[in-house]
Amino acid sequence: MKVGITLPLAEHPGKQSSYEEIRALARQAEAAGFDSLWCFDHLLFRGEGEPAEGIWECWTTLSALAEATSRIQLGTLVLCTAFRNPAVLAKMAATLDSISNGRLILGLGAGWHRPEFDAFGIDFDHRVARFEEAVHIIASLLRTGKAEFDGRYSWVHGGELRPRGVRPAGPPLLIGGSGPRMLRATARQADLWNGCWFGDPAGFEPALHTVREACAAVGRDPSTLRITAGVNVVPGGRADPPDPRGPALTGTPTDLAAGFAGYRDLGVDHLVCNLNPHHAAAQRALADALRSYRSRPHPTEERTLR
Repeated sequence: MKVGITLPLAEHPGKQSSYEEIRALARQAEAAGFDSLWCFDHLLFRGEGEPAEGIWECWTTLSALAEATSRIQLGTLVLCTAFRNPAVLAKMAATLDSISNGRLILGLGAGWHRPEFDAFGIDFDHRVARFEEAVHIIASLLRTGKAEFDGRYSWVHGGELRPRGVRPAGPPLLIGGSGPRMLRATARQADLWNGCWFGDPAGFEPALHTVREACAAVGRDPSTLRITAGVNVVPGGRADPPDPRGPALTGTPTDLAAGFAGYRDLGVDHLVCNLNPHHAAAQRALADALRSYRSRPHPTEERTLR
């Protein structure tokens, strides 16, 4: 099982990291042996009656990190297809995959936070229908180099992706979502699925069962869909302030390593750790957990993402 880490692009919990700080954390993670770095794709956060919280733009940050790093994989968790023209997004993905020498994992989602759609003038209606059309175009361009499509919300006429990039089939496609239609799109189009945000591995089992059922419903062997899990992690104890996003995996490096092993034993291929808070010392504590986990590898582990 691979283990990656999200980067703190947003103000939460109240401080906006500079790019220099984000870059330093990315390079520290690579040096520590983490397998992947992940960026969230949002435009702002605005709760009802609360001031807005900012966030750096995902794709620009990830492009810079492709140059700042050399080995570690780079993922989007997840890129909102509504924010960008899907054919242009496929072009962007092929380019970034080449810049990074084949390190991109293209995570896609439909978006969920209406205030950012409204604030930036982006349509919020029929999000899943728009997503389904976008994924069709993106997958076709990246995997075949061509696309021809007339949809209700998106279209391409004579779409062609040139140059194709460093991988003939393009970067692996990950879809994040839990609704029935999103899971059907995952089963039909994705190489990987992401469920988040979890704490103890036992809380992940129902979601895993649901996505495997979705594969079976469309005639896909569930074992061909790789599984990624997003996990809130608080090394040493409780989040301060408490993380409102849900449960968290907590404890000593040994405790965290046992949690990692629990996800691996469920069949998770790639664990994505979301630190709260995320700073250099917390990341070093997580690296201790990673070393503890790897000191007792499962005999059947496969660490290569094909």
